Amino acid sequence: MIYLKRPQEIKRMGEGGRILATVMEDVHREIRAGITPQQLDTLARRGIRARRALPAQLGYRSYPASICVSPNEVVVHGIPDDRRFVDGDVVSIDFAIIYDGYYVDMARTYPVGTVSKEAMHLIEETREAFAKGFAEAHAGNRIGDIAHAIETHLVAQKLFAVREFIGHGIGRSFHEEPDVPNVGEAGRGAPLRVGLTLAIEPMVTVHEPRVEIMEDGWTATTGDGNLAAHYENTVAITEDGPICLTAGAEH
Repeated sequence: MIYLKRPQEIKRMGEGGRILATVMEDVHREIRAGITPQQLDTLARRGIRARRALPAQLGYRSYPASICVSPNEVVVHGIPDDRRFVDGDVVSIDFAIIYDGYYVDMARTYPVGTVSKEAMHLIEETREAFAKGFAEAHAGNRIGDIAHAIETHLVAQKLFAVREFIGHGIGRSFHEEPDVPNVGEAGRGAPLRVGLTLAIEPMVTVHEPRVEIMEDGWTATTGDGNLAAHYENTVAITEDGPICLTAGAEH
């Protein structure tokens, strides 16, 4: 069942989204060579709770941390560990919070120090793929219009969408209907209606991905040095067009 949100509910999600974006920026400022994913997880957890929110990932299906930290060839769901980042790493940060009874979710990929041109191209065009999908998130369109816009951009950039993981509806629950894939056919899928809230999240690799789940049951990796990036925002469809609820200073 697809749950449409009233304007007051979207306002609450926007309040949570601003908190989430603020904590994400706090994490971003600490990303550098020498810091560990576990240190970032501690920082995020304290920042979330200091703002009277809850870390949605912590304990979700037994996930052991408050954020996902996915370096280099890890696509998503990397469990924070004590490996120190080094110059040239690419790291994706993905997490959600619960605020006033509503979930909001976002992800960003950041360079550590100086990275290759290939890595920067991946990061920038993953963000642009989100922007292309966001531009199609209007009432009257369909989920397939979002997916097709993302896929078309990535194909033009000679990049690859990860098909095993997709976006989703979000609100009172972490994952709601409908699914939001990153590849698809325009004009197909669930209709976009005013009040629908979605997590739109391209996950992208430099080469065609072969995703494997590691023994921890969470970490999804290409396993072959194939760099990955992830860019996500929680989006509301309104009468005035799509609104990015987790934008912060940028989206």
